[in-house]
Amino acid sequence: MRLRSVLLAATVLAAAPIVANAQAVDGFYVGAGAGFNYKQDQKVDYFQPQFPGVTGPISTFPSRGKVRTDGGFVGLASVGYGLGNGLRFEIEGNYRQNKITRVTGTSFPTSSGGTNQTYGAMLNALYDFDFGWPVVPYVGVGAGYAWTTLNSFRSVGTSYAYSLRSNDTQGAFAYQGIVGASFPIAQIPGLSITGEYRFFGTAGDEKFKSGLITTPRISDTAATFTSGKIKLENQYNHAVLLGVRYAFNIAPPPPPAPVVAPAPAPARSYLVFFDWDKANLTDRARQIVREAAENSTRVQYTRIEVNGYTDTSGTAAYNQRLSVRRAQTVAAELVRDGVPRQAITIQGFGETHLLVPTADGVREPQNRRVEIIIR
Repeated sequence: MRLRSVLLAATVLAAAPIVANAQAVDGFYVGAGAGFNYKQDQKVDYFQPQFPGVTGPISTFPSRGKVRTDGGFVGLASVGYGLGNGLRFEIEGNYRQNKITRVTGTSFPTSSGGTNQTYGAMLNALYDFDFGWPVVPYVGVGAGYAWTTLNSFRSVGTSYAYSLRSNDTQGAFAYQGIVGASFPIAQIPGLSITGEYRFFGTAGDEKFKSGLITTPRISDTAATFTSGKIKLENQYNHAVLLGVRYAFNIAPPPPPAPVVAPAPAPARSYLVFFDWDKANLTDRARQIVREAAENSTRVQYTRIEVNGYTDTSGTAAYNQRLSVRRAQTVAAELVRDGVPRQAITIQGFGETHLLVPTADGVREPQNRRVEIIIR
């Protein structure tokens, strides 16, 4: 029931109209999530001395069985860094808790109880797949260390009055696999809802200190206490989580490119915009260059100036070269559209003469432009 509720909530969020176009995570982010955790049955071994003062078959008993738990809770928090190309790295802390319901295949069949709690510290590597969708699928792997606590673990026998108990914490190497998707929220740039499945496991056995309390029913021997070990083999967890993630440097979506209003006379100035760190023309840019070329045949002119600009991200020297490349690209497109090459002058102004004033290092779309001026 809880698993179906989580999946239903994830489906509703995916279909909601509040999602925005995805942007690659570039810089620091934080995240948190919670959900349902299913722990597979764990093999268990007991290392107890024989019961003191007792003879016969009961002096030895089967020591191997399985620990069974109910579905439980998982929660996690993470701090990460995105490289802007889909690859992310993060440090994660997680917590899982499952109630122990039964210990099978051992000499303790009557009742069992307690909780199995696991705390993990993980280093994860993840990759976001940018398909141009409003939803971003991702996969990841992680490795780290996990501490498992048997809290009030108990298993009680019948034919012979004994009770095995443990309150101890042990650790082991941990690993995990992650498959998920994020849903950006349009109203809050940087905020995303996440839904994911995680497989979390530990490698190696963990031996917990235990105590065996015996009260013989076949003799007058007093109750005794002996210490020993409980060994749990590798644990395997399956979890479904819903969460949130906030990336600190996601900029609001750029405003649409300005559209030149119709005028009685042909315009003499045109703006061509470019993607970040690009000098190639988009379809819309080619359309604007074509309009400038066509209108140049309807007016008298002495020259056509093509001036290139950049935003303030990157070095000044690099931006100067990039502005010249953008101007050269637009000039070549004008020539293809019929403008004589000798009528065109080319200049690059780099990150100077900003259309939208910004601080250094800001990626402002309206500053990445070429201006065509018909003189």
